Amino acid sequence: MYSLRGIGINDTAENTYLLLVERGPLTRAELAGALRVTSHAMSKAVDELTGLGLVEPDGTRLVARPPRAALDVVVDKRTKELAALHDGVEELSRFWRDHHHADGADYIEVARTEAARSALVRRLYDEATERVRGLTIGFTGRSARPNVLAPGCREALTRGVTCTVVYGSRVLRDGAARQAVRTSVDLGERARVFPEVPLNMGICDDRFALVCPPAGDWDRRHHILVRRSDLLDSLIGVFESFWQIAVPLPAAAEAADDAGTAPEVESRQLLTYLSGGLTDESIAREIGVSERTVARRITRLQELLGARTRFQLGVQASRRGWL
Repeated sequence: MYSLRGIGINDTAENTYLLLVERGPLTRAELAGALRVTSHAMSKAVDELTGLGLVEPDGTRLVARPPRAALDVVVDKRTKELAALHDGVEELSRFWRDHHHADGADYIEVARTEAARSALVRRLYDEATERVRGLTIGFTGRSARPNVLAPGCREALTRGVTCTVVYGSRVLRDGAARQAVRTSVDLGERARVFPEVPLNMGICDDRFALVCPPAGDWDRRHHILVRRSDLLDSLIGVFESFWQIAVPLPAAAEAADDAGTAPEVESRQLLTYLSGGLTDESIAREIGVSERTVARRITRLQELLGARTRFQLGVQASRRGWL
């Protein structure tokens, strides 16, 4: 469908113009009746369209004008305004660096306030058009918040953004975090787990990264925004390295599809959590059995694969394609 909202007019004005193009000249009363709006709303819409040169009066009726000539003027004006805005941002950035971070890189921005940190986290998912890649160890330190679904994550997955995340095993030891991970995976997130994830990091498309190193006091942490640069390329490489060595977390739907091979599904789930560094206690809580049962199943898998240690068990399972 055609849309004029990009030039700033409201829905009534847009519908008025399209109706005039489709049906030809109409009076204000006829337009208001056809669109089921008040005479005041119609007058406001006509004023907008007339001001843009899209509509002109012809006696008591209104006539739609060809859009190209009128809107080319608008586009030219907006282009000049954006260029001026860009120049202003560059000048302001230079002024800020000269007075605060003379030796700092212009592709790095540090957010120190809670409002700035929250805004950056939201941008990560809101501005993504293709994919979000992430490493996460969850909230850490004093004053840490409960681990929940990241702001904007659900909406990003719903609109088709590909999300790939490597979770540190510490995150999966927390019940609320496990539930959030399950929700994300069920929505389409591709998740893996690795014991030694060092920090929280998110990458929006290939445009910017948000890095949050661990902090002893959550309220005093810093978020670091990294724009396009060699550093951003390096951070993307770091994520890809972790992704290659991490262990996949299967979706609940995947397990349901394999209900006919329950022992194999249970074994794969157990191996996934074990390779992710979860303790027997955490694994037992996750799959709903006792620690003794977990230990017994691990021993049985070791015997089946000829593995003397849990490390060897992981290696053998990986070779067989169980992970």
